[in-house]
Amino acid sequence: MKEIIAIVGWVAGIQGALGAAGRLFGDGPWGLLHQWWDVPTPLYAALFAAGAVLAVYGELGKRRA
Repeated sequence: MKEIIAIVGWVAGIQGALGAAGRLFGDGPWGLLHQWWDVPTPLYAALFAAGAVLAVYGELGKRRA
């Protein structure tokens, strides 16, 4: 189960980072999420933070096992 949480965390974190970076440094958000929804920049940052927390939780759980 920790493996799935880690994978979801990595995907969410990458999508959040790409969306925020695209909005800040490019002409529009990058990644796949912007093709389905119009997400504001603070939500991309929150998605990155939540993904990072899930990824760390999943990776630490895999190490303990």
